[in-house]
Amino acid sequence: MVVGKKFAWLGMLGAICGPLSAQDHVFDTEGYRTSHYRGPVRHAPEGAPRIAASAVATLNPTRDVLLIDVLPAEGGQRQDDGTWRLAQPHNSLPGAHWFPEVGRGTPPPAIAAAFAQSVSRLTQGRKNRMIVTFCLADCWMGWNAARRLRKMGYTNIWWFAEGTDGWSSLGHPLVPAAPER
Repeated sequence: MVVGKKFAWLGMLGAICGPLSAQDHVFDTEGYRTSHYRGPVRHAPEGAPRIAASAVATLNPTRDVLLIDVLPAEGGQRQDDGTWRLAQPHNSLPGAHWFPEVGRGTPPPAIAAAFAQSVSRLTQGRKNRMIVTFCLADCWMGWNAARRLRKMGYTNIWWFAEGTDGWSSLGHPLVPAAPER
């Protein structure tokens, strides 16, 4: 029965992420967090282990890893040609590729499609390329993005839970970032 499976899935999420009330359905039926993105994230997404800032700091974004920042472009708008009109600048980890909005539970279809194409291009189609996703500390968007990449068939996904604010609090530099198309 479909309804029974849905409630079973919500029960499993409750066991993993804490209790959910009947009115607070923050996950969709596919397991993506769809609201209240800022909050404690107790466990890494399945198939995407957590990676420490000290480990990220040893990686070379040109050679070793594809860093994917999914912080939304607050007040920004994606134009029809894929470019972004930003309301404010964004800083990220050196070498990171910024994909605003792909960390949402259900990103707009054009953004999801552009993300899939860009990641394929950036990995040169290698599904085993190391990819690290992140947003901010206590943010579910990097978690969602890691989960989405696993569902797209990528096999070497890592989740950097501390994100940009954790990175900078450890004394590591942030640099200006431009959104990917």
